[in-house]
Amino acid sequence: MAERFDLLVVGGGHAGCEAALAGAKMGARTGLILLDLADLAWMPCNPSIGGPAKGHLVKEIDALGGVMGRAADATYLQIRRLNTSKGPAVPALRAQIDKYAYQHWMRRTLERQENLSLAQGEVVAVLVEGDRVRGVRLRGGEEVYARTVVLTTGTFLGAVIHLGLEHYPAGPQNRAPANELAASLRSLGFTLRRLKTGTPARVRGRSLCWAEMERQKGEELSRGFSFWRELPRRPQHDSWLTYTQPATHELIRAHLHETALYGGKIVGVGPRYCPSIESKIVRFPERERHQVFVEPESEATDEWYLAGLSTSLPPKVQIEILHTIPGLRQAEIVRPGYAIEYDAIEATVLHPTLESRAVTGLFFAGQINGTSGYEEAAAQGLVAGINAVLSLRGEKPLILRRDQAYIGVLIDEIVTKESDEPFRMLTARVEHRLLLRGETADLRLAEIGYGLGLIPAEDYERFLRRRERLAAAEELLATRRNPGSELTAWANRHRTTPPSHVVSLRELLRRPEIDLAALAELEPALAALPAEEAEEITLSVKYEGYIARARAEAERLRAMEDQPLSPDLDYAVIPNLSQEAVEKLSKIRPMTLGQAGRISGISPADLLALLVHLRR
Repeated sequence: MAERFDLLVVGGGHAGCEAALAGAKMGARTGLILLDLADLAWMPCNPSIGGPAKGHLVKEIDALGGVMGRAADATYLQIRRLNTSKGPAVPALRAQIDKYAYQHWMRRTLERQENLSLAQGEVVAVLVEGDRVRGVRLRGGEEVYARTVVLTTGTFLGAVIHLGLEHYPAGPQNRAPANELAASLRSLGFTLRRLKTGTPARVRGRSLCWAEMERQKGEELSRGFSFWRELPRRPQHDSWLTYTQPATHELIRAHLHETALYGGKIVGVGPRYCPSIESKIVRFPERERHQVFVEPESEATDEWYLAGLSTSLPPKVQIEILHTIPGLRQAEIVRPGYAIEYDAIEATVLHPTLESRAVTGLFFAGQINGTSGYEEAAAQGLVAGINAVLSLRGEKPLILRRDQAYIGVLIDEIVTKESDEPFRMLTARVEHRLLLRGETADLRLAEIGYGLGLIPAEDYERFLRRRERLAAAEELLATRRNPGSELTAWANRHRTTPPSHVVSLRELLRRPEIDLAALAELEPALAALPAEEAEEITLSVKYEGYIARARAEAERLRAMEDQPLSPDLDYAVIPNLSQEAVEKLSKIRPMTLGQAGRISGISPADLLALLVHLRR
């Protein structure tokens, strides 16, 4: 790789794969380098994709031209929809993935991509000349030059594994850590913070008693995460549900002093929404049991993942704990659980493009930005790769708004708000979630992806036909009207009140008891719509009042959101700003008034002072 690239991506996890593919598809001469090519697109934690908010991210990645959704659809072991009874904004897909098949699919995709070179090696330093990145240095002294660099190092940066009270330098599952690169970033002025995550034991499937657990089946769906292809039919593998017992909790309490966290060995902060089983026992002492999901990892192995049992207890204690849980009483551990500490930057030093404010051309994406999760990483990688190429072209960057995409919320949150724990995307963080339903991601983002060169022409044509079908159906519902006298028999069949006057089909669809299948009896053209499009139209009509209100609120907020702030603004001279506001604004350098308002510690009075200053 001793040559010059337009874009060099360091790290081959989910962020790195998306960044490299985006850059190469956009025509940039792209290199991807990682510690071990065998770990490309690796899933060191739970091999699952999607879930609440995360499933929305995957569909948006797909709509922009990323590949995570297509890879998941091609390699799932089980798939189903979650939260289907909680309203139209929050249902999400979740799939258990064949971790090895996923890696093979992704590697084939990257190796076949034009303009993209893959290589194995350890990056030990980022090369900077003045305030601009110029490449990286490898172990051994070789230098690889690049006009832009995207760092996607995951949890390898300064990584330390904790197993009981033992700890040693290592990346996930005992891979080599990236210690020298962490030192290089510090030398460039980046402040690194210590974070922590963990993983449960993997157990041998043939040692489990399925009869003592509850079966969790998948669903037969026609559409998965990707908008561009139907979901392939694959054999679905069951997952299983069991629960910890009072004896489990007593055993954990008796050994808390042997854990890295409660034994004082860990200084990093772990994820609030994915705690270890030890943290659950301490934080929720009143709970008599906790869920444990037993999930397959691959068709090629007998290893099973124990979701909900992340731990850093000694292996001998881990096995004792498993043997108190129904279905796991004879379980054999294949790999013990462990905790891992690692370094991450404070992402508030980044522009919303994910480019460093201090080093031009240096981008960061994924867990190095303090986030958690494969989906969050892939979304950042895609945006970082896109913006790296756009910066080389001198074109306007891609900055998605909060009312435009979950990805926009994700990036705005991490570059605006300081956090002392790994960031996880949640539906509750999204104020415009009724406008950002997963099934509408292509309607919001496909034109952007096509304009960037990430979506092939044939897929874009398919999208245009889908959009035309939806528009035609909407028009038909609004214009097709029936005299009330002709609807009496139809209304009686569907147990709804017969209309007393001429009504449109749209008015009939607003009724809670009427769906599009019922209206197809009055207008056969509606029966030709694919199921997912029929569902989308039904939701848009039944919730049109709420949707209109949400759009009006988004427009109102956008007026403030779009008020730009100069990157050179001297906040110290603005009258009536609090000292905390001056410090936070000077550090984070928000690009808009809306972004400033989301910074922790900025009060409404501070915003008013800013607005008055801007108007002057």
